[in-house]
Amino acid sequence: MYAIIDIETTGGNAQFSKITEIAIYVHDGTQVVDEFSTLINPECNIPPFITKLTGITNEMVEDAPRFFEVAKKIVEVTEGKIFVAHNVNFDYGFVRHEFKRLGYEFKRDTLCTVKLSRKILPGKSSYSLGNLCKSLGIEIENRHRAGGDAFATVKLIEILLQADKGAVFNKFLEAGVGIGKVNEFLTWEEISSLPENPGVYYFHNQAGEVIYIGKSKNIRSRVTQHLKKPAGLKGRELKNKAASVTFEETGNELVALLLESEEIKKVQPMYNRMQLRNSYRYGLFADLQIDGYIHFNVGKIDGKAEPFVVCSSEDESLKVLRRLVKRFQLCAHIAGLERQMTPERGCFDYSLQSCQGACVGKEESDVYNERATLAMRSWQFKHPNCFIFDKGRHTEEKTIICIENGNYRGFGYADADLLGNSPDLIRDCIQPKKPNREVNRLIYHYLETKRVEAVVEY
Repeated sequence: MYAIIDIETTGGNAQFSKITEIAIYVHDGTQVVDEFSTLINPECNIPPFITKLTGITNEMVEDAPRFFEVAKKIVEVTEGKIFVAHNVNFDYGFVRHEFKRLGYEFKRDTLCTVKLSRKILPGKSSYSLGNLCKSLGIEIENRHRAGGDAFATVKLIEILLQADKGAVFNKFLEAGVGIGKVNEFLTWEEISSLPENPGVYYFHNQAGEVIYIGKSKNIRSRVTQHLKKPAGLKGRELKNKAASVTFEETGNELVALLLESEEIKKVQPMYNRMQLRNSYRYGLFADLQIDGYIHFNVGKIDGKAEPFVVCSSEDESLKVLRRLVKRFQLCAHIAGLERQMTPERGCFDYSLQSCQGACVGKEESDVYNERATLAMRSWQFKHPNCFIFDKGRHTEEKTIICIENGNYRGFGYADADLLGNSPDLIRDCIQPKKPNREVNRLIYHYLETKRVEAVVEY
């Protein structure tokens, strides 16, 4: 059974825009057996350009039901059916987001008639709904209105079913919606029940042993990717041995990253061995030598000295070092990048005037060391004592990551209204962890490249 759906909205971004109209036709593969359509009051202004496109005005939706008033009906009409739309990610994303605002997780298997049409009806100049329907002789009444576009998609589905005789169509269903078995132990139905939220997932073999641990912003999507498109021999082995998948939601990607790192080290699953081998084994080291200058060098971490940066390989370490030398105008020779140098001519960068002459004694050591110290500090947390706040597992919750004396000390969850309390009360929510230079690097890199809700110094 298919729920063929089209929506109209106040804009193109589900996070900031709202649905103004929805139409649903329930199709049993032969004919329409049920339908539902309504205007929806978006509780916000409809922009003039949207009104010009759809014809839906603020006055038309003024007395229309709000989304929460029709949410139950939408759930009932689509229950147990495949969510079908032309460019399904758009419609499905908006509907899911509207339900998320209500605190409800709306999940349906999906099917995109754009992708299906490209496979079954190749060679068309355009696969937009308007152009495709025109080429197929499908008349669209009330174009850019939910009812008209949804009914045109009904006619398109019927043509695709007839033209395909089920061959490509069924393959799309098996690959895209989860029909049948993944292997002798696991069904796609089990995979489709996984949440589409951030967290850590665990593949178990038939004996219940964890054989792989991963993290994702969307658990269901990432697990599906593993099983549909296994990478290499080990990926195919993992697919064949997977008997069940469990998970732990984390609320956001950063905590998923931290939990994944911790769990892989603790459990050491057989298909995570490459990640274990590729953990941070190299680093950048600093040493104040007899000439009075702080010298840097790249080396393996052996416990004898503490690196100020940890890296996964020697090559990555050298790349980081080159960036620091360039950014802080350090001497390539003193920084350990240029071994061969004549005292008269200095390092190569000195000839280019990007080194200020420490290598030939023209820059005082205390001036040079000040920049070298800044270079080292640039790889430390901006606030050595802080809490990092981000989304929790539900709307009333926040995650808290604790940084203390420049080191990761653990994470936890708390009610959102706790965040204004004293540091001691917030710290009580943290699950303590031992300082870990690798996790420090993970958090540092994440904060440099992605956003969190807040970083609060204490």
